[in-house]
Amino acid sequence: MRIGELERRTGVNRRLLRYYEEQDLLHPERKPSGYREYAESDVATVRHIRSLLAAGLSTITIADLLPCMGKDGDALIADCPELLLDLHRERTRIQAAIHELESARTILDAVIATAPPEAEQAARAMLTPAS
Repeated sequence: MRIGELERRTGVNRRLLRYYEEQDLLHPERKPSGYREYAESDVATVRHIRSLLAAGLSTITIADLLPCMGKDGDALIADCPELLLDLHRERTRIQAAIHELESARTILDAVIATAPPEAEQAARAMLTPAS
């Protein structure tokens, strides 16, 4: 299938599909005319890429992981030890980022709690859209 069909079937725009190719995530066949020809399996691959990106992984990490991921329909299966090690590292990195964000929220909550009631009321009025 051509790039427009892959775009339609995955909801991912052409620019990103080309970027995924540049990042070694997709490997379309190149026709003599220069057109990219995608396999049916690339639809699932793009969905897997999107899932892994949503999980917080970088395209560099995904490029390392994809060849080691078994596929069971739409599910991804971690089927080699090196992959699990990388996934554990990524999970630890994400957990640390969550902890930092929670700490920042706690600090902001403490500062917000010091605001006089009239300032808090005025701020909430600015946040609420006018009807």
